[in-house]
Amino acid sequence: MDQLLNLGAAVRVHAQLTPDKIGARDLARSLTYRQWNERACRLANALLGAGLAKGDRIAILAYNCVAWLEIYVATAKAGLVAVPVNFRLLGGEVRYIVEDAGAQALIVQDDLVERVEEIRAELPVPPSNYIHFGAERTPAGYRSYEELIGWGAPAEPQVAVDPADAWAFMYTSGTTGRPKGAIRTHAASALLALITALDQGFTRDDAGLLVMPLCHSNSLWYATLLGYTGASCMIYDRKSFDAEHVLRVLAEERLTFTSLVPTHYIMMLGLPAATPRALRRERREQAPDLLGAGTTRDQARDPGAIPGLSAPGGLRLHGGGLGDGAAAGGAARQARVDRP
Repeated sequence: MDQLLNLGAAVRVHAQLTPDKIGARDLARSLTYRQWNERACRLANALLGAGLAKGDRIAILAYNCVAWLEIYVATAKAGLVAVPVNFRLLGGEVRYIVEDAGAQALIVQDDLVERVEEIRAELPVPPSNYIHFGAERTPAGYRSYEELIGWGAPAEPQVAVDPADAWAFMYTSGTTGRPKGAIRTHAASALLALITALDQGFTRDDAGLLVMPLCHSNSLWYATLLGYTGASCMIYDRKSFDAEHVLRVLAEERLTFTSLVPTHYIMMLGLPAATPRALRRERREQAPDLLGAGTTRDQARDPGAIPGLSAPGGLRLHGGGLGDGAAAGGAARQARVDRP
């Protein structure tokens, strides 16, 4: 190998090495690496077969769900450029990003179709390139996401994707003017993932929970890292943050990492003291599995005795803003969830 793999190629490799390992999931659906890779291949081939070509931009408007990971990997395989659109934006704001990016297709989740319909007549997207997912019934004027995947071939797309090619346009919030599309190349994304994995001690044994929106750089950063290293990536797909539920998911699913903003941690700290204590007790009862094979129960009761935040297993927390994906892994702030 004489060049960096993109995420699409990395998922293909892990589908060969650990085909039955869970690679991507949300609270409702899970995919092994084999399934993740095949669905991404099918989607990539279907999009190319529908008339899209390498370098074309695809806008995505959706809440957090595992479909984001299928789409990101499919665009990497096909040489297409993902344009994540913030689901909090209003119609005119969505229109600006779709127009500015020159999107030739739009994938939209069922809950957000009405927002697209408000502006559809003003969008540059060809009528046949509106793709819908998230409900059994596909609205008139849209193509079914699942039917596209069923139609596409499972083979790897025959597209030469260079590390320097653009993979995503990540739009800024536009607080001082119009949003600006920051170009994320395959090489930059892979290098950031590798640097962070080395700096923070990630391995294929990790299982991360992505809470922040998949349309933001933070979750794309860590999704790339987890997929690149062959770890498991879980998407928190509730529309709003539930501090107690997140803690329970972290405990019950034996997750080893999550990244949150300060407001999330403040909400967690505001929970009744009995809640985190009960969850910590559940984890301690399973200490050998959760904290690594070499961790004793006495160490589990005293997290400060466990050396290093990047020790195998354990639960690590990253704290920062939604723009942290632009920084190197060394800028991360981490702590164990149960450290006093």
